[in-house]
Amino acid sequence: MADDRDERAWAALAIGRLDAERGELGPTPLIPFPLPGQGVTLLFKDESAHPTGGLKHRSARALFRHAIACGRITEGGTVVEATGGNAAVAQAYMARLLGLPYVAVMPGKDDPAKARPVRELGGECRFVTPPLAIYDEARRVADDTGGCYLDQFAWAERALDWRGDDVAGELFAQVPDAAWVVVGAGTGATAASLGRYVRHRGLAARLAVVDPENSAYFPGWATGARDYATGMPSRIEGIGRPRMEPGFLPSLVDLMLPVPDAASVAGARAVRAATGLAVGGSTGANLWGALRLAARLMERGEEGTIVSLVADAGERHLRGVHDDGWAAGKGLDPAPYAAVIERFLAGGGWEEPAR
Repeated sequence: MADDRDERAWAALAIGRLDAERGELGPTPLIPFPLPGQGVTLLFKDESAHPTGGLKHRSARALFRHAIACGRITEGGTVVEATGGNAAVAQAYMARLLGLPYVAVMPGKDDPAKARPVRELGGECRFVTPPLAIYDEARRVADDTGGCYLDQFAWAERALDWRGDDVAGELFAQVPDAAWVVVGAGTGATAASLGRYVRHRGLAARLAVVDPENSAYFPGWATGARDYATGMPSRIEGIGRPRMEPGFLPSLVDLMLPVPDAASVAGARAVRAATGLAVGGSTGANLWGALRLAARLMERGEEGTIVSLVADAGERHLRGVHDDGWAAGKGLDPAPYAAVIERFLAGGGWEEPAR
């Protein structure tokens, strides 16, 4: 019994530390994005203001909090995740806050640049090939260490709160009259929390989800096939999946907008030009979707506020979506989509290039 009491005491202390970290940060700020004309407003909630530079900071905190409350993470236990993106940095931050060992299993060959921010936070990175082997390897590491495999795709949707004390509550406290909220889907957790909050509060806001090429979310939503899969990876970091993940809840989504990958690149560059933030492609996809919605509202003579997210920002994106060489290497030409954005922001109509 003594050990059980000690474990519960540690859990309460650890969750208290996570809650205190959230309280110290306060709400992330809103950034206006200039639109032509009157009546339609576009705001970006800047999640890059988090200490680890992105939206995954919230998800990591929620995952740790939930896993501790469920008894999956225990005092001194190793935390393991299979991820190649920002989630590893955010989770390493939370692990350090709680004094826990952390291992990120990443796809591909050893990449010191990708591993550096995790290792600087005291975490360990292990690279494996083929890329899809990261999930089995993460489970193996967790089993070998007696630790917890976080498994964000299975747990984030359950962990991220939708009743008011996370991104949904913050966003609607700042913009209570939002007509549309535009986000991407990675694990599906952010979209699910926003959609649930809207229904919980009886709000008029509608939820739009942008989806990149090769992702299963848009065709799965359109066809109603919960097992839809493309088997192809997304070129846009942080959003899109080769299969319909369990955390994506189609019933909560009012509209899905497929976004060409080159449009995501053009959108990221447009956000940087307007705000100075070197955002990633997921934020670029958010902008493209938000502008399409804004154009639709304007064409109908409607008014309203559209809110989206700056999912993350950082210098590393200057070597990615903001670099012409990177785009060319991916076979992407953002110029036609940049022209669409420029024409619209100058007061012209919205006309997408032929594909």
